[in-house]
Amino acid sequence: MADEHQPVLLSQVLEALRVKPDGIYIDGTFGRGGHAAALLEKLGPEGSLLAFDKDPDALAYAASRFSAEARLLMREGSFDNLATEVSALGWQGRVDGIMFDLGVSSPQLDDAERGFSFQQAGPLDMRMNPRAGISAADWLAQAPEREIADVLWKYGEERFSRRIARAVVNRRDEEPITTTSQLAGLIAAAVPGRERHKHPATRSFQAIRIFINRELEDLEAALPQAVEALAPGGRLAVISFHSLEDRIVKRFIRDQHRGPQLPPDLPVIPEAYAAKLKPVGKQIRASEAEIAANPRARSAVLRVAERVA
Repeated sequence: MADEHQPVLLSQVLEALRVKPDGIYIDGTFGRGGHAAALLEKLGPEGSLLAFDKDPDALAYAASRFSAEARLLMREGSFDNLATEVSALGWQGRVDGIMFDLGVSSPQLDDAERGFSFQQAGPLDMRMNPRAGISAADWLAQAPEREIADVLWKYGEERFSRRIARAVVNRRDEEPITTTSQLAGLIAAAVPGRERHKHPATRSFQAIRIFINRELEDLEAALPQAVEALAPGGRLAVISFHSLEDRIVKRFIRDQHRGPQLPPDLPVIPEAYAAKLKPVGKQIRASEAEIAANPRARSAVLRVAERVA
């Protein structure tokens, strides 16, 4: 249920963002509003929160739960459109904090009709916005075998990617692959051996979902936009759930901290080449108590960085 959604690393995110009552904040991944609600509780009457989500269900939930909340500005779409919205509001260089909670939300996973989970039988969709783009079923029906294998390897780090891709092509020649249970069963049959405590389809479902929704491309586009939106001293907080996301975030913060590598004897470093971010502490993970209450927090990693004046 939506009301049972538990936002991950909530107290840590609030501490990282150092919420000011009259501040300007951005939630790039509204979901079911767990982080957004906590931010609004800390904001005063003069504070503002801009939130994004691709999912029509999330937007409908926001319209229902926060219908009377004038401080919340909801936008349909990906956070890779952050710069456009920030500029339209006149907030460029004035935002006090930005957070991204990456990946798929619990309500999306729990709804079999969305097709994100191999643990429930449902249509093989996987789109965060079911009204836009191509579904997982339609992509698998026409993608070349090599492309399928490449996606499974690149986005899922699936070592049996070629074997699975071959099985998909063979099966679709016999019948359409239209359900999550069909795909999960096909993958289980194609993969030799079993990993302890992990379903054979885990990596493949992750890879297809990331590819279908352009999740890593959106993240890579949004991070530089977030930096330019932040005010000096403003904070960026990003929660990742797997190594591909976390690697992008870690490298981005590192590169923005180092700045471009210039000759060491350069007498003056141009302002455009100065560091834009500094990391705040080390990576943060959920406590054992939070993991016990919310097992999906187990893989969560929070990284925080601050805009340098």
